[in-house]
Amino acid sequence: MNEATQTASDFGEIGRVSDGRKRSRARRPIALLVTLAVGTLAVICGGLIWRGQSAVPAQPLAPPPQVTVSRPLQQIVQTTARFLGQFSAVDSVELRAQVGGTLTAIDFRDGQIVHNGDLLFVIDPRPFQIKLDQAVAQLNSAEAKESLSQVELWRAQQLKQSSFGTAEAVDQRAADVRSNQAAIDAAKAAIRDATLDLEFSHVNAPFTGRIGRHLESIGDLVSGSRGGAGPTTLLATIVSLDPIHLDFDMSESDYRAWQRANPRGSPHADVEISLDGDGSFDRHGTLDFIDNAVNRSSGTIRARATVPNSDLTITPGQFARLHVNLGRPNQALLVPAAAVVPDQSQHVVMTVAPDGTVVPKVVELGELDHGLRVVLGGLKADDRVVINGLVRARPGMKVTPVAGTITPAPAGPAS
Repeated sequence: MNEATQTASDFGEIGRVSDGRKRSRARRPIALLVTLAVGTLAVICGGLIWRGQSAVPAQPLAPPPQVTVSRPLQQIVQTTARFLGQFSAVDSVELRAQVGGTLTAIDFRDGQIVHNGDLLFVIDPRPFQIKLDQAVAQLNSAEAKESLSQVELWRAQQLKQSSFGTAEAVDQRAADVRSNQAAIDAAKAAIRDATLDLEFSHVNAPFTGRIGRHLESIGDLVSGSRGGAGPTTLLATIVSLDPIHLDFDMSESDYRAWQRANPRGSPHADVEISLDGDGSFDRHGTLDFIDNAVNRSSGTIRARATVPNSDLTITPGQFARLHVNLGRPNQALLVPAAAVVPDQSQHVVMTVAPDGTVVPKVVELGELDHGLRVVLGGLKADDRVVINGLVRARPGMKVTPVAGTITPAPAGPAS
């Protein structure tokens, strides 16, 4: 390649570079304008957005929810324990035949009230009457023989005194007298035995009470044995009704509380009884028996109250609730039952602190007293208890307390 050609080529390259630089310089103002326009638009939009946000007014915070609070009611209450008991008859007897024979009469209606000495069943008395007549005849025969032996003894004694009799004859006649006297005693015993069998053929009520249904019918052959030495037939059952026992089990802790209140250990105390379970403890009885040992398996001790039942409305086997006083009346704190929140095995009462914060407190509860729950521990007299609006009172949150009042039920027995 010659120099002219090389020179032309170099000039061509230089020209192309110069053209590129010129085009690059021409594009720079356009890119700058685009960049400035985008920045300006961003600033304008940002300003609009900021102005729009600042134009929306801020929402005010909601005030704390209102709840009704009150200090616990202080009142003198009687410490009691509630139990579930079952009535049982003071006297309960199975009427069984003591002599065998055919049942000939039933002189009662099933379930009626019978009185002491009333005739209930009759077992055919004729065989026993015959035995009695035989025993009487044996007694007459023995007495006749004894009279004759007395005469013969007198004669033997007279003959011996006149030397016409012997001592052996006197001794024989004396033995006959004693033998006949023994026969008289045996005949009298046979009469008593036959009389007893004849008496047992008539079954009478041993006491006043309610009789059950008859278990044998007229014409049935019944078996009997005095003293239960042999098989006996059950005829019916009878239970006394007035008074009646109420049996219940007392826990060991309740028993200890009762012992502290009754250091002498006398079980006589008044109990209140509710038959219908409606909280109306309108009957009264006397706690008159506490067992002599605690049951090892259950940790309870059996107790019993005697209850008057003059109207005969209580039947053995019925259940009833009862209150037993475990101590002397003392000052206690009471809150509404609705203010107590169960928490698994514990009970919690919501209180409000001076700064309006809800504070839960675990409490120990006692019995209900006129619709209010006795608090045995965990609560102070100056605590403010939430008694209304409990659903709005959560632990740790702020509330607005409004003063309220705790009042007991206006009337009615304790439940």
